[in-house]
Formats: sequence, C-alpha cells, structure tokens
Amino acid sequence: MDFTNLLSSEVQRFINQNLDKDINTLLLRKSPFPAVTVQEIVQQIKGRKVAQRKFPFLLKDHIVFPPNLNLEQASSQSTADYKAEALMGKSFLDLTSGFGVDAYFLSQNFEEVTLVEQNPELIKIVEHNWGILNRKAKFINQNLETFLENLPENQTDRFTKFDVVYLDPARRDQHNKKKFLLEDLSPNLLEIEGKLHSISDMIIVKLSPLIDICYLVSELRHMNEIKIIAVRNEVKELVLMMENKGKREKSKDTTITCVNLESGEPEFSFDINEEKNATSEFSETLKFLYIPNNSILKAGAFNRIAEKYGLKKLHPNTHFYTSENKIENFPGRILQVEKIDGKDLKKNDQFNIISKNYPLKPDEIKKKYKLKDGGNHYLILTQSISGKEILRSL
Repeated sequence: MDFTNLLSSEVQRFINQNLDKDINTLLLRKSPFPAVTVQEIVQQIKGRKVAQRKFPFLLKDHIVFPPNLNLEQASSQSTADYKAEALMGKSFLDLTSGFGVDAYFLSQNFEEVTLVEQNPELIKIVEHNWGILNRKAKFINQNLETFLENLPENQTDRFTKFDVVYLDPARRDQHNKKKFLLEDLSPNLLEIEGKLHSISDMIIVKLSPLIDICYLVSELRHMNEIKIIAVRNEVKELVLMMENKGKREKSKDTTITCVNLESGEPEFSFDINEEKNATSEFSETLKFLYIPNNSILKAGAFNRIAEKYGLKKLHPNTHFYTSENKIENFPGRILQVEKIDGKDLKKNDQFNIISKNYPLKPDEIKKKYKLKDGGNHYLILTQSISGKEILRSL
C-alpha cells in the first residue's frame, strides 16, 4: 500500500485547510488531485476529527487514518493508557492489532513487540504510523489462528513465550450483527484459551461492555481480574486479566476493578465473592444521596459499595444510597437533597431529571410537571423503603 500521493505536501495542506468544512459538501466536489480521490481525502479529514476527541497523540503530520469502522473499534487514548499501567517486560504480542492504539500504549515498556493483523491494508497503515511515531515492532499480516499454529517450538518451553499477550476479539458476525457470547466471538476465546496460556502466563482480553460478568467467571479459567472501564461515566470496555501462575480454583479470588476515567473519582475494587456475602441496610432518604458511577453498576456491587462506605440503600431495587453525614471520595455523584412534594414544583422550573425505580420516565415527568431540562439542580424521582419519593438537590 503506497501512501506517497496521499502524503504529498499539496494534499496534506488541502486536508488541513478543509478540516472544518462540511464533509457532504466536500464529497460532492471533484478532487483537485488526479492521483488522490475525494473519498480518500474525506477519510483523512474524518480520521483527524476522530483523533481530536479519541486519540490526540495521532494528531501529527503524515499520520494515515483507516476507514470509519476501524476508527470506531479502536480504543480511546485514555482507556489504552489506563490499561498500560504497570505493564512491562521483554516481549509483547498483540494478536488483533487493528488500528494499533492499544498496542502503542500497552507495549511501551517492552523490548520486543509483535503485532498481528489479518487486514493487509490496516497493518500497513499501522506500520507506517509507528514509523512516524518512532516506535519499532514486528508487523505480521496473518490471522491469529495461522500465527499461533506456526509459532516455532524452543528447547526450554514447548512454544515461544511472550510476557504479555493481548487480544480484542471481533464482536460482529458476517452480517455486522453484534455478538456477546465467547463462543460467537472471532476468535472463539474458549477454543484458544489453552493455546494462549501455553505461550504466555499473562493474557489480556478486551471485551464488549455488554457482556455478562457472571457468565465470564463461569466460563474462563485463570481469570484473576476483570477491569470495568468507563470514561466520563460511559462504560466503554471490559478487560480480562488472565494469569496462569500455579493452580487456581475456577472463579476463586477474581477481583473486579471499577474505574471511571476523566472523572476524578477513585477506583473501586472488590473480590467477586465479597459481593455474594455482603448485605445492605435500608433507609428512607437522609441528608445526602449517593449515585454510583456506571462502572460500579455494571459490576453489580450493589451491597459491597454500601458496606465499603458505610451507606444505607434506599430500596432493594433502587441502587441509590444515603447518609446523614457526607462521605467523601465516593466513586460517583454525591448530592445534598431535600424531599419535596410534587405540588412544590412550578411550571417552567429547570432541572436535570433522574428517574430510578419510579413509574414515570424523565420525559413523562417533565411533561406532567411542565418542567424544563438543564440548570444547576437535580430532580430525583425514586423509591425508598418508605415508598415513592421526590428529591431536589440543594
């Protein structure tokens, strides 16, 4: 794949001059360059716009961006950087390189880096970009099954060993339909798990945020940690840390780590068995209301979070918590609230509306009480052990 024409100074200057232009308008125009199509130019403009919000480290001259699907599937810079924490060693292997964002950060403290990608055009783009970024690696255009089958044996171990192996299985079928079971992913993690552990004691797997945690624990061996990664309260991915050191009982001592990046909130970690044994006390709403971030809700740590911070839960089906005195460093939103009656609400009052375990949705609440969205205060409609409650933040 030759990027010479695309990377010429004239084309690059045109791209930079049109970054803020309407994409659809550009597509209707004829390309001013005979060797570069308008579609290729627009794709680079789209890539730079995505990079501005998702991976700004790639906002450099002569970086090439792939098609939209590869941009969407790539990890953000913040999640990749978080996953790279404390990772180091001699050899790193990424079996599903994609656009290479994860590999760029995860491999930064390794001496030898190998990237495997079955898409020939994509691996060429990654190789080119890493050259621009002054990062070295071995780039292999193969599907991972073929790569694993052809790994050479050595004299000390049965197969070549890597300190860390990373993969991000494809989560869509040939009809672009999303898949969530491990056996439906490509590759099938259940089929290759044994092979992966034969070449490394540390396997890191990125999965969809929608996959069920209990299902993962029941199906996979040697899984010592699940990281649930949110960015500004949107859960982006689940990351499995599968360490094969000695014999471990299935699902024993699996740690769940919840993190909400770019929020300033602390991490929250717990042993999966701690939640099974934890209990909550219940209460009507007191002076302070606590709303856990979405990584904790995804983890299902509904009782452990209450025990950890000494909070009371509003209701078995309401994952809000309360206390009379403010508890600092809670991983979520803390609101000082007061109970009000629906009659206290006035037409055109402005609130950020939250409805949990309550019959009406926010839009229905807004319509019923003739409220407006936004402002600096929250209106929370929920249920405690005392019944339905309307709360207003102070």
